[in-house]
Amino acid sequence: MSLNPVRHITIDCHDPHALARFWIEVTGYLPDEEPDDDEVLITARVPDAPGLLFIRVDDAKVVKNRVHLDIEPPAGTRDETVERLLAAGASIFEDHRAPDGMGWVTMRDPEGNEFCVERSAVERGLSTP
Repeated sequence: MSLNPVRHITIDCHDPHALARFWIEVTGYLPDEEPDDDEVLITARVPDAPGLLFIRVDDAKVVKNRVHLDIEPPAGTRDETVERLLAAGASIFEDHRAPDGMGWVTMRDPEGNEFCVERSAVERGLSTP
C-alpha cells in the first residue's frame, strides 16, 4: 500500500506527447505512452512518487498557473539546469536569482506552464558533490 495519496499531477495541454517529452528532460521520469492516445503518463524511477499525466484539451492556457512544480536539480547546479531547460524549449518567466547565489528561476514549459528551478541540495549545503 502506498503512503503517498497523490497518484498523478495532471497537466492539460494541446500536445501531450511533446509536452511529456519536455518533462522527461526536466525530471528524468520514464514514459508510458501510446502514439494515438490523448493522454501520456510519465512516472518516477522511485516508488510512491506521483506521476505526471498530460491530457489533451482544446482550450488555451490564459492565466498564471494556480499550482506549479518546484524543481531541485538532482545533479549539477540551478544555473546549469536553467541553461539545459532553455535548450530543451523552456523560457524564463521571472528571474529571482540574487548576486549572492540565492534565489530561483521561474520558467515556462513549451505550452506556457510555469515551474521553478531552485538551487540544488549541494548548492544549499545539504549534501556533498
